[in-house]
Amino acid sequence: MTASEPPTPASADRRAVVHGTIDAVWRIEAARLIAGLTRIVRDVGIAEELAQDALVAALEQWPATGVPENPGAWLMTVAKHRAIDLVRRRERLARKLDELGHELASGPPGGSEPVPEDVVELDGTIEDDLLRLVFTACHPVLSTEARVALTLRLLGGLTTDEIARAFLVAESTVAQRIVRAKRTLARARVPFEVPQGAELADRLSSVLEVVYLIFNEGYAATAGDDWMRPALCEEAQRLGRILAELVPAEPEVHGLVALMEIQASRSAARTGPGGEPVLLLDQDRGSWDQLLIRRGLLALERARELGGAGGGYALQAAIAACHARARTPQETDWVRIAALYEALARRTPSPVVELNRAVALSMAFGPATGLELVDQLTGEPALKDYHLLPGVRGDLLARLGRREEARAEFERAAALTRNERERALLLARAAECG
Repeated sequence: MTASEPPTPASADRRAVVHGTIDAVWRIEAARLIAGLTRIVRDVGIAEELAQDALVAALEQWPATGVPENPGAWLMTVAKHRAIDLVRRRERLARKLDELGHELASGPPGGSEPVPEDVVELDGTIEDDLLRLVFTACHPVLSTEARVALTLRLLGGLTTDEIARAFLVAESTVAQRIVRAKRTLARARVPFEVPQGAELADRLSSVLEVVYLIFNEGYAATAGDDWMRPALCEEAQRLGRILAELVPAEPEVHGLVALMEIQASRSAARTGPGGEPVLLLDQDRGSWDQLLIRRGLLALERARELGGAGGGYALQAAIAACHARARTPQETDWVRIAALYEALARRTPSPVVELNRAVALSMAFGPATGLELVDQLTGEPALKDYHLLPGVRGDLLARLGRREEARAEFERAAALTRNERERALLLARAAECG
């Protein structure tokens, strides 16, 4: 077939298969590529551009030459050579080429000029580089929205369009967040390093917050037509597992992994045949993923062994474990759950934690007990537009037989939520009270 001839169906199929392979490889290797390149060029934005250049090279060459035996190494080699060229150009402009160390014994095609030592020693330090990239993408100098977008872009390999669809915002909005985040990191001269000492704990909490925000948006979408977005849950779980491998001595990392694994185990039971929400007490527990539950319980035990049983994520994971261990809703240890929420409230005081504690108290000691606490929260400014406050209050009123009041609360909750599936559920509950 000449260049002027149209592709045959067979060649088109082959190209589609190769492109699918490239997409899968990119999802796996993108973070490692960007991490390794950032250590060379000291700029996240430039590193991503170099990695994208390698991806373009794969898209151009692999359909003709076939997928290499080690595609990740191929991409890294191409990207590293381009990074070396970039470093050389920088050094020429700065007139410091003569000050660089030894020459490469066998460099990439095009010359054997000296390059910085960290370029030569790129291989073999990729896990350290990946951890540095995590802390860079989640740096507190960035807004929460920027941290989430940049993390999904750099560490998840998601496209701008995929991130925009996941969070139901315009693609241009996500693109601007990512561009501004890269500029902010460059202007602030954020070092590409893992923080040490007291700073590590502060920065790690920022990283964990970002990962859990991603998970929560997938587990209970704040807006849109879908109750869940499983892809975001899976991405957050993957990031959590990577963190657990990179910083194995940090108990809160294992606590977060435990929490996500156990919560994700219910995913298949959380929606009905039409995508409608299924509440916890109505779920088919036989469809809960036992493998994820076991993994979660092991991670929780690891957090305890490291002395982190009282950590915020570990306490939430312990609450999730109470549900996971109960074969039926009636077997749930609500007294222990209420006690765990009380411990969580002492550690991280929050109106939302108090609202959850009220639910646990209502299940352990009756709806009147829970309602007493909920009524104390109605004046909280932080819960003014939080749809779950009237939702919980409506449920407690309905259990007490105060149906007309319950209907009004469910209708108010339905007006506040931005998720269409949840709105339909709340309106249905209001109708039941009528």
